Amino acid sequence: MGKKDDKKRLGRGLEAIFGDDISNLLEEIQEGGDGKRQIEVNVDEIRPNPFQPRKEFDEKSLKELSDSIKEHGIFTALIVRKSVTGYEIIAGERRWRAAKMANLSTVPCVVYEFDDSQMMEISILENIQREDLNPIEEANAYKNLMDRLGYTQEKLAKRVGKTREYCANMLRLLNLPKSVQDLVVNKELTMSHARPLLSLNNDDMIYDVALKIIDEKMSVRQVEKLMKDLDPNKALKKKKIKVIDPNLKYVEDLFRDKLQTKVSVDNKQIIIKYSDVDDLNRILDLLGVIE
Repeated sequence: MGKKDDKKRLGRGLEAIFGDDISNLLEEIQEGGDGKRQIEVNVDEIRPNPFQPRKEFDEKSLKELSDSIKEHGIFTALIVRKSVTGYEIIAGERRWRAAKMANLSTVPCVVYEFDDSQMMEISILENIQREDLNPIEEANAYKNLMDRLGYTQEKLAKRVGKTREYCANMLRLLNLPKSVQDLVVNKELTMSHARPLLSLNNDDMIYDVALKIIDEKMSVRQVEKLMKDLDPNKALKKKKIKVIDPNLKYVEDLFRDKLQTKVSVDNKQIIIKYSDVDDLNRILDLLGVIE
């Protein structure tokens, strides 16, 4: 297939991708269905996709893929584009990482001439359609499409095959403080639990409430109710936050490290928590009061 035919084929493919299924197109390219010849490329000549929206790669999953590659090799070629030095990955970064882990020297590749805009769209759409992104990665991917390519929310929704409301809700997650976004990335907090927190306008309060949600294993309904209780009109009725004397806090920490349990020092008293009789005996032993 000549360059002119390649360009025509690629143009039709990209037009079909948006709002459709990009995975089928990529699989067709990777399996040689477009007439492109696979080549072997040195793994050290390949760089990750600069527009890759996925930042987290599960190490356990990569190790399993690496073991499979060691035994069976790579069946599906990577899609790459030529860069100034070497190649950049368009699709197949997990396979490339696993191949490096398996100490392969080369990997099969299909070379295509995508521009930056096409490369970004393909990378983002492929990950979204395969549901490989966590909510924060997905939200950042949407923001990149809007910032770099000038998409409106309407155009974004059409491109990714989602409703405008869905895209707007995802983008709003980026208004959460970074500390809470990290809780979502680490799967300690779901998107449904995090979204109601946006009604709060204080980053410290948002983080404190997020920790409370996790600690108390609250349901989404309970979180929504909590948000109503934290209404500014009701906030004045709530107890003031207790200010802890730093010297007493230091003593608390000493006790906690020594006894490995919750200890509070306040109002001229020391309160030591224990879970059962065995735990009580353990603490008494550490305090040296058991003969």
